[in-house]
Formats: sequence, structure tokens, C-alpha cells
Amino acid sequence: MEAKIGKLFESVTSFFGGGDQIPWCDRDVIAGCEREVAEANEGASEERKNESIMRLSWALVHSRQSEDINRGIAMLEASLINARTPLDRREKLYLLAVGYYRSGEYARSRQLVEQCLEIAPDWRQALTLKKTVEDQIGKDGIIGIGITATAVGLIAAGIAAAVSRRG
Repeated sequence: MEAKIGKLFESVTSFFGGGDQIPWCDRDVIAGCEREVAEANEGASEERKNESIMRLSWALVHSRQSEDINRGIAMLEASLINARTPLDRREKLYLLAVGYYRSGEYARSRQLVEQCLEIAPDWRQALTLKKTVEDQIGKDGIIGIGITATAVGLIAAGIAAAVSRRG
């Protein structure tokens, strides 16, 4: 019986916690990427600068800190204009989609991952992110319906209580 309760608790926690498979990044990795960008800006080739900026962008959008995620989104949006190849554009769109997913902007994330899939329709990572985003949108809809139903129930109970007192 305890095992069944444990599994139920785990599934509820996963449902509300958004148990996705997108990795997280900690502050130490971000700090290392920031040092790498600073070093690359001191005379490194343009290609090395771009690679270090992409690594920093990746780390930022995978952070647990909303300010890091927002910073990563801003960096990626600014660099998307200069995407030289379809592969470069695909990578930036994907990371932007991750950033928007992490910031809770699921519709924008889905839009970006769909643009990414227009470039590479079979890219598993993007397909997985799209499913994760759509699952989250579905969960949010179910939670919204539950909240609405609860509110309607409370209002109906209040009206019923008021009517029964009058009668």
C-alpha cells in the first residue's frame, strides 16, 4: 500500500513539477562560460568568440535563475539576426525555445521550436522539446479548468447557503 501511495505522490509531484528532461545548469558553469567569453574578446578569432557566446547562451537558458534565463534570451535574440547558416539559426531558435519554456512562456516556446523544426524536421531534441512544451500547455489548461471549477463550486455553495438562510 505504501508503494502505491509513493507512486501516486511521485506522479502528482511530476505533474505539477513539470518533470521535463531538459538539463539544468549551475552558477559555476555560467561563471566559467562568462570567463571564456571575456578571454575570447581579448583578441580571439570571430569564430571562437561566437562559440563561447553560444556556450554562455546555452548555460544561461538552462539556469534555474530567471535573471540568467532572461539574459540568455536577450543574447540569443540579438545574435539570431546574424545567424549565418541554417544550422546556426536552428541552434539559436532551439535555445530560445528552451529559454522561453523555462520562463513559462510556453506559447512563444512552441512557436520557436516549430520554426526550428521547419529547418530540421527530424531533429529529435527539438521534437522532444515540442512534446514537453505541449504537455506543459495541456497541464496548465487542466489546472486552469480545475481552478475555474473550484471557483464556480465555491460561488454556487455560497449562493446555496444564502438561499437556504433566507428560506
